[in-house]
Amino acid sequence: MQQPHTQQIQTQQPIGIGLAGLGNVGAGVFKHLQSKRTLLRERLGLDLEVRKVAVRDRVRRAAEGFPEAILTERWQDLVEDPEVRIVVEVMGRKEESLALILESIARKKIVVTANKALLAEYGREIFEAATLHGVPVFYEAAVGGGIPIIKALREALVGNHIVSIHGIINGTSNYILTRMQEAGLSFPQALEEAQALGYAEPDPAADVNGWDAAHKAIILASLAYGFWIPADKIYVEGIESLTASDFRFARELGYGIKLLGIIKAASDTQGAAIEVRVHPTLVPEKHVLASVNGVFNAVAVKGNVVGDTLFYGRGAGQDPTSSAILSDIAEAAEALQYPRRNLGFMPHGLYGSCKPLDEILSEYFLQLCVEDRPGVIAQVAGILGELNVGISSIFQPEAEAEGATVPLVMMIHTASHAQMRMALDRIGALECVRKTPRMIRVEHFS
Repeated sequence: MQQPHTQQIQTQQPIGIGLAGLGNVGAGVFKHLQSKRTLLRERLGLDLEVRKVAVRDRVRRAAEGFPEAILTERWQDLVEDPEVRIVVEVMGRKEESLALILESIARKKIVVTANKALLAEYGREIFEAATLHGVPVFYEAAVGGGIPIIKALREALVGNHIVSIHGIINGTSNYILTRMQEAGLSFPQALEEAQALGYAEPDPAADVNGWDAAHKAIILASLAYGFWIPADKIYVEGIESLTASDFRFARELGYGIKLLGIIKAASDTQGAAIEVRVHPTLVPEKHVLASVNGVFNAVAVKGNVVGDTLFYGRGAGQDPTSSAILSDIAEAAEALQYPRRNLGFMPHGLYGSCKPLDEILSEYFLQLCVEDRPGVIAQVAGILGELNVGISSIFQPEAEAEGATVPLVMMIHTASHAQMRMALDRIGALECVRKTPRMIRVEHFS
C-alpha cells in the first residue's frame, strides 16, 4: 500500500537549486546531488533539482559531460531565475561571491556557502542583510570540511557558555607538521611532498602562513561568542619558520607541534573579552589533539555544561566538503517549508571585544643558540627574572668542543605576550646569544 507522504513527494514541485562554481567542490556537490537525489527525497520528503550552474567556460564544461542546458556563464542567471530557491556559492572568490550572496538574499533566496574567507571578512554585512530580508544563510562547509562543527555550536551546544575551542583546522599544514615530526623532514621537504600528493596548492601561502585557519577561527569565535571578530584583532603565525630541531626538542620534552586555532573566554560575564589566535603550539603527547595526523582536522570544544567534546574528521577534499554542503542544502530546503528565527548567526551582548595580544597569557617553549661557556644560563635567567617570568625546566645538550655554540631550551611558566616580547628583545641582544631566539607557545588545555 502506498504511503501518503510518498504520493505527496511525487506530486510536489521540485525545489530548484542554483550552483555557482564547478571546481573540485562544486563538481562534487553536483555529482552527489544527482546520485543522492532519491535518498534525499526519501529522507526529506522534498525533491531537490539542480536548475542552473554558473561556470566560467560553458563550452568546456559541456564537453566534460555536464548538461549544457543548465550551464550559464552569468551568476546573475541563478538569482534571476524564479525557480531557483536555494543558491549554493562555491566559487571561492571575493567580490563576485559577495555580490552573488547579497543579491540572492535581497531576492529572498536561501544561501549556502563554503567561502570561509568571505564570511570572516564580510560576515557582519552578510548577516545584517540576512536579518533585514529574513533569509537564512548556511555555511557548515566553511569550517572543518565534513565535520559538523557549525551545527554543533549553533544547535547542540546552544545552552552552553563556550569556555574554549582548540582546533586543528587546516589539513595541509597538519600534513606538513605530521611529516616533519614523524619523518624528520624539513619544512621545504614536507611542503614539496604535500604538493606532490595534491594536499597543498601550488601557491600554499594561505595554508602555511596560518590565515586559512585564522578565517575559520574567526567564524567559530564569532558564532560561539555572538559578535563578528575583526581580523586585525587576532594573532596569526604560520608554520614556515619551524625547524627539525623544534620537533626534536619538543619530542624529548614530551610534546608534539600542531598549528592550533585557540579561542577562549575568561568568563561569561557582561562585557567579557575573548582571545582568538592561530599559531604553532606545543601539545602534550598524551592529549588527543596530538594524535590527529595527516590531513585530518579536529576541534575540541569545552562547554560549561557539557564539558569536553571532540569533533574529528577530514577537513578538506571534494567528498567531505560536499557532504557538509548537502547537509546545508537539506536544511535550507526544510527552511523553505518552515521559516525559522535563527538565520545562521544570532548576535548577543555578553561579549564584544577581543583581548589585546600583549595581555594574552601562555606558557612557552624557548630555544636559543648560545656560546657554551659559564654564566650564559645565569644571564638569560636574570633577564627573565627581572621581568617576573619563571622557568619551569631547562634542557641543554653537551657541546662537542669548548666554546662551541649549543642549543639552550627552556620551558617558561605562564607569562603575557608583552613580558615575553620584552624578554626576547633583551635576550637576543646578549653577546652570548648567536641567533635570534625562537619561541613557540605551549597549551595544556587546563
